Amino acid sequence: MKISAILSTTNLVLCLLLSSLLSHTAQAKNQLITMQTEQGDIKIELYSDKAPISSANFLRYIKAGGFKGGEFYRVVRLDNDNGEPKIEVIQGGANPEFKDFPAIKLETTQTTGIRHLDGTLSMARAEPDTATSAFFICIGAQPSLDFGGTRNKDGQGFAAFGRVVEGMDVVKQIHQIQDTVTTDEAYTQGQILQHPVKIKDVTF
Repeated sequence: MKISAILSTTNLVLCLLLSSLLSHTAQAKNQLITMQTEQGDIKIELYSDKAPISSANFLRYIKAGGFKGGEFYRVVRLDNDNGEPKIEVIQGGANPEFKDFPAIKLETTQTTGIRHLDGTLSMARAEPDTATSAFFICIGAQPSLDFGGTRNKDGQGFAAFGRVVEGMDVVKQIHQIQDTVTTDEAYTQGQILQHPVKIKDVTF
């Protein structure tokens, strides 16, 4: 067999292997997860390709079992929102007994290009670079949570990193729960659930 033919065959094999590897990598970019709650399952696509830091952080909590026994504990609606402009979201987090990992860097929507639309999954935070395990899901488009939005004084917005692909009916059921408690924090008055909705587990 001629050397040129051998090289040609070798190149073809390498090209096929590379093509297969690239195809697998492309398919593996975004992870689908299932959030099992007392109200039903919520399936979410994590945008690991556009928001790698936030997605990796969320997956880290899943792998460590941090969301097993977690809960949705806050519902923000037009009728109970104490901030401006008003938003509609449900907020959840890891098991209260789970020790959070160190906070992560804020991935703004300006960087990722992911907007806070209906069903968007995003990291809750106080100051920039303080997000750990708390997250929220948008009900309807919430542009004030994007970079440059006025919901947060610093104008940096929040780190959107995924979106509900199935189970928005469950999200909306949780959002409409009226059973809230009185709190010392005026900002969250009427929003904290007396009986949080338990997150049984999050799997992928």
